[in-house]
Amino acid sequence: MEYRTLNNGIKMPMAGIGVFMLTPDQAEAAVESALKSGVRLVDTANGYMNESATGRGIKKSGVAREDIFLVTKLWPTVYEKETAIEETLKRLDTDYIDLLFLHQPTDNWREGYKNIEKAYKEGKVKAIGLSNFPDDLLQEAIDTMEIKPQVVQVEAHPYFPQTELKKILSKYDMGLMAWYPLGHGDKNLVNEEVFSELAGKYGKSNAQIILRWHVQSGNVVIPGSKNPDHIRDNFDIFDFELTDEDMKMIESVNKNTRYYTATPELIAQYAKMELKEDI
Repeated sequence: MEYRTLNNGIKMPMAGIGVFMLTPDQAEAAVESALKSGVRLVDTANGYMNESATGRGIKKSGVAREDIFLVTKLWPTVYEKETAIEETLKRLDTDYIDLLFLHQPTDNWREGYKNIEKAYKEGKVKAIGLSNFPDDLLQEAIDTMEIKPQVVQVEAHPYFPQTELKKILSKYDMGLMAWYPLGHGDKNLVNEEVFSELAGKYGKSNAQIILRWHVQSGNVVIPGSKNPDHIRDNFDIFDFELTDEDMKMIESVNKNTRYYTATPELIAQYAKMELKEDI
């Protein structure tokens, strides 16, 4: 494993497992399998409704809590709730969270940010960040909040490498965590000729080449899978290194194209979307 040191000195693994769109049973099994395979970063969220299952998977893995980098996110409807973080800790069955994000840039995000700052000061959270925030709101948080974010979580992949955002992040030594790191399973992306060529060169799969590109680009990756073999394969990326020429070749596939766009209407829906029971 390779690590990124955040702007507050915390060390974060460069690769982990995400449990987005997994049922509680799937999340529990995937987290247990990943941790037993050597993975040490786990990413969940209030909005995934599988935090309790993630906590169970951690316990069943037998891996010590202090060896795991646990990431979760507050959902907008609880940003202003005084007990939101305590309830999150209870679901995860842990005393602290390694990295806590605000999940969406709804109008009440400033109140939510003050709540995660408070948890940070109390030691319940080791690092804080923003997920899916546009550049202007990220800059506002940097300029106006007491504690600058340590990490942002955004869509990032070779078709959309977040070039402009990374210019902002580099100024403040902030990390980027990439969701849809493999382009939401888009075969057109995964099967681009450059990845097939490099896969042959290094004896790896196309997906492994893309994940390695992320790590060497400074991105933390959280590919999701419920298949133990795929989980292991996704982390078999630390025994080789792409050359500068390889990285340059991969730049050529950049289309500056997202798979997901958060419209104002969608953000307004998130603000009202109540969480279902987390079991």
